[in-house]
Amino acid sequence: MSRRVVVTGMGGITALGHDWPTVEANLRAGQNAVMVIPEWDIFENMNTRLGAPVKDFTTPAHWPRKNTRSMGRVAQLAVAATESALRDAGLADDASIQDGRMGVAYGSSFGSMDPIRLCGNALATGSTKGITSTSYLQAMSHTTAVNIALHFELKGRIVPTSSACSSASHAIGYSYEAIRAGRQTMMVAGGSEEFTPAHALIFDTLFATSTKNESPTLTPRPFDRARDGLVVGEGACTLVLEDRDHALARGARILAEIIGFGTNSDGAHATQPTAATMARCIEMALQDAKLPASAIGYVSAHGTATDRGDIAESTATSQVFGPKMPISSMKSYLGHTLGACGSIEAWWGIEMMNRGWFAPTLNLTSPDPSCGPLDYIQSEIRTLETEHIVSNNFAFGGINTSLVFHRIR
Repeated sequence: MSRRVVVTGMGGITALGHDWPTVEANLRAGQNAVMVIPEWDIFENMNTRLGAPVKDFTTPAHWPRKNTRSMGRVAQLAVAATESALRDAGLADDASIQDGRMGVAYGSSFGSMDPIRLCGNALATGSTKGITSTSYLQAMSHTTAVNIALHFELKGRIVPTSSACSSASHAIGYSYEAIRAGRQTMMVAGGSEEFTPAHALIFDTLFATSTKNESPTLTPRPFDRARDGLVVGEGACTLVLEDRDHALARGARILAEIIGFGTNSDGAHATQPTAATMARCIEMALQDAKLPASAIGYVSAHGTATDRGDIAESTATSQVFGPKMPISSMKSYLGHTLGACGSIEAWWGIEMMNRGWFAPTLNLTSPDPSCGPLDYIQSEIRTLETEHIVSNNFAFGGINTSLVFHRIR
């Protein structure tokens, strides 16, 4: 018999705040975290100078040195977010998380960039200066998942999910499936991304970055006819997922229930998304949740502010839900946090659902007529009571994910 899966803890490190009260205040104030990065002036052929870094994070002093040696910044952010989520779930000092009942699914686009840079320098120059015995542990693609397991002594399964912009949503979805199938009782799930010019350079070469360098607070502009590309961000977020019966037995506070997950591949092009398979992914999540499209009250969009991405996603969303579906993109506040965005957007979506309001897409003043017809939330907070929301993420490689969350009253 399938088990029910609930969210009992959430924690994040973002450029808009490290706790929900701070994030909520900034969302309500219409603040975004985008800023000019003057250090990028050294890259003469890079057009963008915009980013949304986390400016107030340092390694916690209570972490033992033997743990931090294997952590680059991307892993530090992941472990800090997980520590916050476990505390929120009332499991931070609970021995049950260390006996094999708790696993971890976590991802990022890359490991930490500095040791990767040092290895590249060694290949180019022959110098191994700076490379240490822990460089690989910091650089490896599964560094976030492994460091979380080591730091908290988790002995359940490890599921690394390095799938670019769907890394965190994949982690949540695969954790949901593991608990539902009875393979794990608890999972920590999420994603992390550190701030590095390498990410901006990659998207810049694809002409996918915003170049509104003189007006950082006015970009990105998801779904707007004047959008000109994404802004790279930074952050991490972790959700604690549990078998519902286990959570109830220990008296846990249940924040939401995950009732649907869909994922598939476009199977067509690595960087040009396909609306038809995006729509099919959303339909798969609804089928998994055993809900009609009419039961969903809000969609948290991937909404990167790229030309083709916004058109394909909105077309798919409209195809499934019709033109009256409320939708907004949280990337208008944080930029694109890549491997972290799926869990950050799930966190914020759950918090807003539970409070009966949803933040608008910043800078969306004139929806692009090429985008699908939807109820784009603009300008003001939308008061909206709903029992179910969908959170969508779509990644390079044609990877599509969709999650359905149920409100607990």
